[in-house]
Order: sequence, then structure tokens, then C-alpha cells
Amino acid sequence: MANDAIPNSVAFLSGDLMFASRVRGAAENAGWQFLFGGSLPREDLSTVRYVIVDLSTRSGLIPEIVSQVAERCPDAKLIAYGPHVQVERLKKARAAGVPTVLTRGQFDSGLGSMFYLE
Repeated sequence: MANDAIPNSVAFLSGDLMFASRVRGAAENAGWQFLFGGSLPREDLSTVRYVIVDLSTRSGLIPEIVSQVAERCPDAKLIAYGPHVQVERLKKARAAGVPTVLTRGQFDSGLGSMFYLE
């Protein structure tokens, strides 16, 4: 269990720097820490409550990410999103066991309130 004095955090796995700033803004506005990179950070992930994977730039992570999240940050919600036209990537994420797979539009439209739902 994370210490209440340490803010929850969001691990955003993407190569899209422009969209990362939107996700960072939403997380920080809710008082959360923001971790950005191409894969899960090596440090302690006990405060991570969301792992968000951008399928348009990080779909190669999908085969391993479900087990990595379960092992390294089991309290985190795993979300993958991608463009609605990349149907195969969305399907592969679902088939790999990602519990929440959204189109980019769905993810973007819920972003403003996502981190307040905790």
C-alpha cells in the first residue's frame, strides 16, 4: 500500500510528446505524479495507479505489459489506447489481456476527469 503522503502516480508509455503534455496536465491537476517513458520505469512502482500504453507508438510492449503490471504494480489500472483506424492493434491489446482498451478519442474525452475518479 502506498504511503498517503506520497501522491499517486501515472505511468504513461508513449512516444508522443505532444499528447504526453495533455496527460501530464490532467494528472498533475489532480495532484498525481507523472512518469513518462517508453517502458515501465525501473524504480519502485508502488504508487503507480495507472499504466497507460499508447498503441500507436508502443504496441510492441503489449505482449509483456499485462504480466509486468501484475508483478510490479498490481494495484494499477492498465489502459491501452490507439487510433480507431488501428483496429488490429486494439484487438491484440484486448486479446493479450489488457482490461481497458479505448480509442484515442474515448481516452482523450475522459482524460479531464480520469484521475479524479480514485
